Amino acid sequence: MKVPANSDKPLLLVDVDGVISLFGFDLDERPLGSFATVDGVGHYLSAAAGEHLRRLAAGFELIWCTGWEEKANEYLPGALGLPGTFPHLTFAAAPGTSARHWKLDAIERHAGPHRPLAWIDDDHATCETWAAQRPGPTLLVTTTPTAGITAEHVELLLAWARSLR
Repeated sequence: MKVPANSDKPLLLVDVDGVISLFGFDLDERPLGSFATVDGVGHYLSAAAGEHLRRLAAGFELIWCTGWEEKANEYLPGALGLPGTFPHLTFAAAPGTSARHWKLDAIERHAGPHRPLAWIDDDHATCETWAAQRPGPTLLVTTTPTAGITAEHVELLLAWARSLR
C-alpha cells in the first residue's frame, strides 16, 4: 500500500527505555551520553538520540510510545535538544498483564488499521505476527538497549518512509 503524496507522514512510534535511555552496558565502557534523573530515577541518555530524532522528524510524525507517557515531554525535549514536544500514547494495560504486547491496544487506537507506521523499541516480543497481519504498512525496528537508536536505524527508517511515496 502506497501513501499518496498529499497524505500525512507515516507515524514513528518512539520508545524511550532501550532506545534513548540506554542500559545494560559496562559502566567502564559506556556509550556516548549523559546521566539524567527523571522522577528520582537515573537514566543514561544517548548523546546521538536527539540528532537522530530531529532527522527522523523530516519523514515521520513522531509519537512517544513509552511507559513514560507524558513524562517524556517533561524531560526529553530539553535534554535531547528537540524543537518541541511530541504527542504521546497512554496505556491502559501494564506490562506483563496479557499475552498480547501491552502497547498494542494504544497503538491501534491512535493509528487505526491503515495508517503507515514504524515502531522503534527494544522489545517487540510477540509483535511480528501483529505487524505482518496489520492492513497498513508496518515496520518494526528493534534496538539493542546498550546502544539504542543508531545512524543505521535512522537510514533504514527514512528509506522505508521514502518507499511509501
